[in-house]
Amino acid sequence: MFLIGFPLLLIPFVIYNMIAFLTPGVGWTTPVATVHMMSGQDWILTWEDLLLAFAILLLAVEMIKSTRMGMRSIVDHILAMALFIAMLVEFLLVQQAGTSTFFLLTMIGLVDVLVGFIVSIRSSQRQIEVQTERTA
Repeated sequence: MFLIGFPLLLIPFVIYNMIAFLTPGVGWTTPVATVHMMSGQDWILTWEDLLLAFAILLLAVEMIKSTRMGMRSIVDHILAMALFIAMLVEFLLVQQAGTSTFFLLTMIGLVDVLVGFIVSIRSSQRQIEVQTERTA
């Protein structure tokens, strides 16, 4: 399967960096659309909202992927941890990444790492081998 060994949260990370570095004048809070709600409230959808919603959807897929057992899941965990570390370093050291949007992407990355390890630990505790004696 294509998704094995590829941290999906790399996609919003790359999208953020492409927009932040290649188009420095573009604002994350620029309205994309306005939705007129039945309550009478206008919901203003921004690029920031779309990117974070997309990242949360990818996080859900990553959580499902973390339920797998085996060597591939270990590779996924290692890559997720490396991505989180890269995101954290960029957030702390790069001026263009010092935004709330990038901070929330970094926190989504942290949740991915934590959920991956927690699911692996919890599922490994439930694996019990039962040995029975064979009668001849």
